[in-house]
Amino acid sequence: MKVVILSDTHMPKREKKLPPRLIQELKTANLIIHAGDWNSMEVYNMLRKYGPVKGVYGNADNEEMTTNFPAKELLTINGFQIGIVHGHGEKKTTERRAFDAFVEEKVDAIIFGHSHIPFLRYFKKVLLLNPGSPTDKRTQPYYSFAMMEIDEEIRVEFVFFKNNES
Repeated sequence: MKVVILSDTHMPKREKKLPPRLIQELKTANLIIHAGDWNSMEVYNMLRKYGPVKGVYGNADNEEMTTNFPAKELLTINGFQIGIVHGHGEKKTTERRAFDAFVEEKVDAIIFGHSHIPFLRYFKKVLLLNPGSPTDKRTQPYYSFAMMEIDEEIRVEFVFFKNNES
């Protein structure tokens, strides 16, 4: 199963359309996961043209988004437990807040956003993944998103690109 993972699109504030490099991968995705800060249902509507979409709301999302999406979600994909949370809050690092959101659940991986910084690392036997942002790179050198292949194992690959025209 191919899962395309993104976060922090902040649309239409940052960009008006999805970048072509992201669309290229969305066309072959079995599932799309958004880790919050969509900013509008427009993003959800754009993404669902390519396949099923799961996600959570973030701290910059409006009431429409918080009504339509949970603060955290737990998915089972090919036997793996995948947690999704935005990661915002006070104190601790974004990674630690994401990890702590699922401390009561047995998860194999946690997908989060908020910092716009691509991140992939194991912590206490849990894979932590932040895909960065495909539309708002902030201080990062590249825009980014992640692809996760899930079958008997989990494989993650980042896609980094220079601008939203490529």
